Amino acid sequence: MSRARIRLAIAVLASALAIGTLPAAAHAAPAPHSTSTTAGRYHQQAGTMRQIPLQGAVNVRDLGGYRTWTGGRVREGLVYRSDALGKLTPADIAALSGLGLTKVVDFRVPLELRYDGADRLPAGITPTSRPVSDLGLYATLLTAISSGDPATQEQMLGGGRAEAYMRDIYRTFVTSPENRAQFAATLREIADGRQGPLLYHCTSGKDRTGWMSYVLLRALAVPEAGATGDYLASNTFRAAYDAQVRAGLKQSGRMQNPDLLIPLQEVRQDYLDAATAQMDADYGGFYGYLTDGLGLDLRTLAKLQDKLVR
Repeated sequence: MSRARIRLAIAVLASALAIGTLPAAAHAAPAPHSTSTTAGRYHQQAGTMRQIPLQGAVNVRDLGGYRTWTGGRVREGLVYRSDALGKLTPADIAALSGLGLTKVVDFRVPLELRYDGADRLPAGITPTSRPVSDLGLYATLLTAISSGDPATQEQMLGGGRAEAYMRDIYRTFVTSPENRAQFAATLREIADGRQGPLLYHCTSGKDRTGWMSYVLLRALAVPEAGATGDYLASNTFRAAYDAQVRAGLKQSGRMQNPDLLIPLQEVRQDYLDAATAQMDADYGGFYGYLTDGLGLDLRTLAKLQDKLVR
């Protein structure tokens, strides 16, 4: 990357990230029938999302295609987000091969790997384990479900406890030095001009992966509505599969009220808000989180912009 392009990208990023919001003059014209609600913004962005259809994973997407408020567009074929890849079929693995992946980053903790299995990947790719804490959520779920006791399950997950658990997890994306280090390392790799197409994932591809994607898109100057829409889209891509899981637990007798799992299966605006509010409290906003929290300098942010935005 030339020095001139670095200086230009730094100037653009410093302005965008310091402002923290899309300047009024740069707002795109609203889509027909769009509203000011989150749902309306999501539908406006929905056509941008590029799902990679697989049989053994339901939330695999190319992060490219989003417009930035600077007038650019996020390049396709460079960064992918997904749920766990341990149940891929041979046809799925062949499809992944066609993406030209050179690196897969796995945010799951060891317990998740033990129960769900390692990724099944194209030949020549070994996943990089980069665990981001789930505050013991996976272990809590296993305990609740294996108990088979409705009262125990209600006590563990009901009464707003599941939602509170999720908000706590999202706050640790900001407060935990270990979690911040994992996200930062991934962003640095994505920014590296020598790094080929990269995919990162967790178990469901919605929380740790969702936060990583939200941060990356905002760092690329994608308007917050677009980054939020990408985050919330996991509900659409996962809905049918998650409903099947709940139905199976009820039919097997392991859960009398599997709807207790819905707050854990879904992504929600207030979960994301918990993380961004923590970000504002600890770092004064998104720019502070990138630079002080994640330790990314402006040169790295400019390299992200130069590599991923056209």
